[in-house]
Amino acid sequence: MRLSAGLGILPEAVRQRHTDYVKSQQQDDGGFAGREGSSDLYYTSFALRSLAILGELEGQTAETAAHFVERRLSGQESIVDFFSLIYSGALLDTAAGIDVFSEASPSWKSNVTDTLEKLRREDGGYAKGAEGAISSTYHTFLVLICLQLLDCEIPNPDRVIQFLKSQAGEDGGFREIRASKRAGTNPTAAAIATLRILGGLTPEIREATLDLLVEMQTDEGGLRANTRIPIADLLSTFTGSLTLLDLDGLDEIDTAAVVQYIAAMEREEGGFHAAAWDTHCDVEYTFYGLGCRALFAASS
Repeated sequence: MRLSAGLGILPEAVRQRHTDYVKSQQQDDGGFAGREGSSDLYYTSFALRSLAILGELEGQTAETAAHFVERRLSGQESIVDFFSLIYSGALLDTAAGIDVFSEASPSWKSNVTDTLEKLRREDGGYAKGAEGAISSTYHTFLVLICLQLLDCEIPNPDRVIQFLKSQAGEDGGFREIRASKRAGTNPTAAAIATLRILGGLTPEIREATLDLLVEMQTDEGGLRANTRIPIADLLSTFTGSLTLLDLDGLDEIDTAAVVQYIAAMEREEGGFHAAAWDTHCDVEYTFYGLGCRALFAASS
């Protein structure tokens, strides 16, 4: 809703060219593909998110996308693809009134929650897969969101909070896995979002997070993934800016420079590049670009 409201401020011509780009990426099977290969749940989810915040997830586009998602309900998916499936279903239901889960088995939801809980590790976090021995900050966030979308309770939320606090970096922010040497923008965004949901965000964590995210802004104006990477990207710019906004700290970075960076990543024909080195675009980074435009719409 917040992103939709931001995009609503933009000129109709701007919204239309990005709508046209995203719709042009839909495949014959109803799904959306990345830069190569066939349709998959991951890119389909990003395309549907983009259309939803543009107010364009409806009609034939939504119906054919729903058929694609429905066909994947009985498959075995990674946690990332499973999140994409659940989130796509929620978007189609909310935006287009299409319930892709209506024909699912009555035990489907309980089977899903049982499967997700098998990813739980001793430290309270969740691993990337059933064979994974190490908890992941990002995948812990995905499991939490999946449970929310399914209207399921989060088992032992205090253990999740303890795990996330153990992922804190020495200089602020959060690491993706415990073995990581430094915190990053994207795992930090995932950790803060999860802590906010669970009521585990403290003033100390907020201040340390702001310190890290401010350091991530580059001379280009955008935010980078971590301190070892010199180049900004739209993913980190979006997640970092959204986290700063949620922490009431967006004014601690140069917002005018961010707006200029976002404009440099935007294509006249619709869609967004991922970073300065990118010569193409896809629906994933187009969502991040649209999200950035929405967050800074009042400053554009």
